[in-house]
Amino acid sequence: MNAHGLAARRAGIDTYQQPVVYVRADCRVCRAEGFEAQAQVEVIAGHRHVLAILNHVNGDWLGADEIAFSDVAWTMLGAAEGDRVQVRHPPVLESMAHLRAKVHGQPFTYEALRSVMEDVTHGRVPDIHLASLVTLCAGQGLDDQETVALTRAMVDVGERIVWNIEPMADKHCIGGIPGNRTTLLVVPIVAACGIAIPKTSSRAITSAAGTADAMETLAPVDLDVPAMRRVVAQEGGCIVWGGNTRISPADDVLIRVERPLNLDSDGLLIASILSKKAAAGARQVLIDLPVGPSAKVRSVAAAQALSRGLVATGTALGLQVQTVLTDGTRPVGRGIGPALEAMDVMAVLERAADAPSDLRERALMLAGLILEMVGKAVSGAGRELARRTLDEGRALSKFIAICEAQGGLRIPPVATRSHVVTAPAAGVVDGIDLRLVARVAKLAGAPRDLSAGARLHVQLGERVEVRQPLLTLHARSEGALRYALDFMAAQLPVVRVKPEFA
Repeated sequence: MNAHGLAARRAGIDTYQQPVVYVRADCRVCRAEGFEAQAQVEVIAGHRHVLAILNHVNGDWLGADEIAFSDVAWTMLGAAEGDRVQVRHPPVLESMAHLRAKVHGQPFTYEALRSVMEDVTHGRVPDIHLASLVTLCAGQGLDDQETVALTRAMVDVGERIVWNIEPMADKHCIGGIPGNRTTLLVVPIVAACGIAIPKTSSRAITSAAGTADAMETLAPVDLDVPAMRRVVAQEGGCIVWGGNTRISPADDVLIRVERPLNLDSDGLLIASILSKKAAAGARQVLIDLPVGPSAKVRSVAAAQALSRGLVATGTALGLQVQTVLTDGTRPVGRGIGPALEAMDVMAVLERAADAPSDLRERALMLAGLILEMVGKAVSGAGRELARRTLDEGRALSKFIAICEAQGGLRIPPVATRSHVVTAPAAGVVDGIDLRLVARVAKLAGAPRDLSAGARLHVQLGERVEVRQPLLTLHARSEGALRYALDFMAAQLPVVRVKPEFA
């Protein structure tokens, strides 16, 4: 150990989920221990240990007897400014031997994956090794037994919520469809019918809004497990961000690496979804698989293969899993961005005359299937029960009650800047690029700016006149608005209009 240690400082640098520490290259600890830039080190403060990537600093802002922490490393260590901390080489990870065995053709066992997931969860695995794990799973793939083993391991290294309630439903959407905010409708409909449905949701990773982002414009979502239990006991359902729980914590780490690599596999996807459902205590799970050329699942054949894996793995974990293939060729609703999507949800709940009918119908279909799964409605009658629950105002009352129980109903924020994009000619809307419209909403500031995004005014197949509004961009600043508009001008049309006589 280093005599007297180093003095801790907060660097004020956001490195997302990757803990990073900074020391001078001429630091006596670096000289004594031989720490090179990008080495992984273990930092110790009292009884707390953090594994972090070490970077060298050439400058006077950091003293030779100091060590600076990125935001996430500072939070994990729980140190105070000036505390003396120790820095040493990290322990050898025996779990990495399992990755090498997989490279040479040996299948993963549960014991091997449990060892790896323990190290992943505790931040012991450098990103380069995490990348190799993700690449192995995507390249060589996981067979059915490995997928079940990985799912179990991801559940077992985190917390597991046990409910004394039957039935206990949940739903999930694979994603990739802008505006598909059905969860905020399904939960209150199902809960209003007397079925428990505690929903933990994610924030956006690559999209313009996640379920938790949209819900956050209407109510607090940063609830811990005790608060989540209180809301469910009181109202039968909740919609909270999963980041304040330790439900399948390894999944969040793996996702952080999967996204920049742009690698995925059915095995990783199945383990990601079902580990969180099992750990959250669900027993009946409905999974929406949108299928379309620019959705996450591109073909019916791919959706059917994924569906078989989800059902088989769910069965092995004691879950009743049902999947439904849905239209993934067009956006759902009109808003794209947290507040704009929340406004669509409220319009449906309030039965407004201009509420998006596609969002309403999709939510009723999904809620109806859940009601049938849990035996609340006979086969074929679930949608009608869901419709009555919505149209009689019981879903709205339940949603308001859930929001109040989570900390209070909010009014979604409204952007201070907007710009209407109009049709260049009369014709028929024959294409809406899902990826481009989501990208434009993100460039306008979503989801970081909850009020930013895009609102569509037309649907596929609709006839439009010249200069008729196609979409409106919303942003908090003129710069963000201009950035999104410049991007649109340089791309293929986000909303494609086929001229009448073309």
